[in-house]
Amino acid sequence: MDTVRVTFHPKDTSVDVGRGATVLEAAASAGVTIASICGGDGICGKCRVIIQSGKVDTDPTTLLTREEIQQGYALACTTRLVADTEVIVPPESQAEGAQILIDEDARRFRAFFPTAEKPTFFRHDPVVQKLYLELPPPTLEDNLACQERLFREIRRRIASPVMQMGLKVLRSLPAVNREAEWRVTTTVGRRGGTTEVIQVEPGDRTERSYGVAIDVGTSTVVAHLVDLSTSGMIDAEACYNSQAVFGAEVTRRIIQAEREGTKALRDAVVGDINNLISALVTRHPVELHDIVTLVAAGNTTMLHFLLGLDPSHIRKSPYIPTTTVPPPVRASEVGIKINPRGLLYVMPSIGSWVGGDVTAGILATGLYKSNQLTMLIDIGTNAEIVLGNRDWIMSCAASAGPAFEGSGVKCGMRASRGAIERVTVDSDGRVDVRTIGDALPEGICGSGLIDAIAGLYQVGILDRSGSLLPDSSPRVRESEGQLEFVLVAEGENGATRDIVIAQPDIENLLRAKAAIYSGAKVLLDVMHHSFDDVEQLLVAGGFGNYLDRAKAMTLGMIPDIPLERIRFVGNTALIGAKMAMLSTDAFQASLTIAHGATYYDLITYPHYYEEFMSAKFIPHTHMDLFPTAATFGTAHGEGGS
Repeated sequence: MDTVRVTFHPKDTSVDVGRGATVLEAAASAGVTIASICGGDGICGKCRVIIQSGKVDTDPTTLLTREEIQQGYALACTTRLVADTEVIVPPESQAEGAQILIDEDARRFRAFFPTAEKPTFFRHDPVVQKLYLELPPPTLEDNLACQERLFREIRRRIASPVMQMGLKVLRSLPAVNREAEWRVTTTVGRRGGTTEVIQVEPGDRTERSYGVAIDVGTSTVVAHLVDLSTSGMIDAEACYNSQAVFGAEVTRRIIQAEREGTKALRDAVVGDINNLISALVTRHPVELHDIVTLVAAGNTTMLHFLLGLDPSHIRKSPYIPTTTVPPPVRASEVGIKINPRGLLYVMPSIGSWVGGDVTAGILATGLYKSNQLTMLIDIGTNAEIVLGNRDWIMSCAASAGPAFEGSGVKCGMRASRGAIERVTVDSDGRVDVRTIGDALPEGICGSGLIDAIAGLYQVGILDRSGSLLPDSSPRVRESEGQLEFVLVAEGENGATRDIVIAQPDIENLLRAKAAIYSGAKVLLDVMHHSFDDVEQLLVAGGFGNYLDRAKAMTLGMIPDIPLERIRFVGNTALIGAKMAMLSTDAFQASLTIAHGATYYDLITYPHYYEEFMSAKFIPHTHMDLFPTAATFGTAHGEGGS
């Protein structure tokens, strides 16, 4: 094949690719992640790179100004490589170095529900565990065969009415038993109602038993390494989901799978998982062979990609997935590199658009056991909303889009070093910002965007429709026919460029917050409740931990209820996955939750569009729904509905 060499800066990473490949494809091959929302269709403009040297062929685009093109800017997805090329990936296009929230739940397995009336515990009984057995040697009086002798001892330790053993393990059993003088460690895993003997090792190996809990998010993949014998969390690692090269949103990736098949998408996320596991074992005296299980939580589509299942029908009426309760499989079958016979478990989903991450959240928060009417909102690209208590659970999904993660925003970036995460706007229009890592500002992430827009509204620079008012501040200016607010001017706080909030950025965020609020309101309406009836509002996901409750309420993103009823509960997908991994009872509870919860499709609600449009205003078309918002201060003095 006729190849060219591409070098990416500032990483100084080089790769050889076929002549005619796009810069975005080359970046994926080199392991360099470039921001891309549209999946390479050339319509989002986020994959801006600078061609430093070399020869390329690029398509015309209106997403770059004449000045930027003269400076060497090009879109990575529509720029094809003709000769050896050097490419600079500017900070705004880099998708790495994320600030990932690693939940700081107990080092020991407690399964304590901070939202329940009473602490709740699950019995420590991992879905895959090692048992040290001292088998009585066979005699003429006790002449059970090797397999049956092993099964008998296992049943003395755990309830296992149905047991099985693979042929490879069976063939090795006589030699292992005798070489170890009948003192062996057997690894057993639960597969439905069957207990499988996964391996038999000589001697006592029970202290060398590990599992990995995985949160397979649309944007990020997070892994926790857990000691199965003690329930202690050893370490955590995270990375961006490499599937982003195929599109920031789930629907884009499904379309890619329909065009090209699921292999590339599966390989991308499996590669991420293998890299995370490799990093974890490198830092600790842990061998891959001793990692015997992996439990994954994620939305329904992400779990389909992980298993290589056809996701195409998820986006087509009547929106039916291949499965919502995948059976345990060998991790090696999907390419995950742990013990070759280790088992991969997937948290069960509730429906096509409410996945195993939500089931894990319900399990982790104890919502399904609570006497209080509780709402759980998992904020992300696809926001999931759950309402219920111990008697019933309803759920729905609202397509919020990637604005909360800084995508689709002119100066947006993910929550990484240099991202503006906190913004204060004074009554005189003065702006104060705080960045992640106290680094020089490079862009703005979701929490900073919410702060900024709420602040601009409060001081009268934005009206209730979210429109910038041209004479309200010297920081409001016109650019390319649209108004924008200069959050940080070039040179301020060490910024190397103007960081602005453009009118379309505000509109994107208001659409996202409207999707969440209207979805929550519809669930309540369907169940004949109101927000006043909600006794607990739980906000899940790493993003929620950086959310200012008052400002989110000012925007109308979360309902106007007493702030003390609102709690941030962290990465409940990971917490629930660990609980399920460390307790068979917890895993069974997750199955009960998934089967018992009802999925409500917002499209079927006759007035959903009206609810959504009403929620696009700040804080809402009907101000009487947000009486507290006025107490947070605003220069508008507007009231009524």
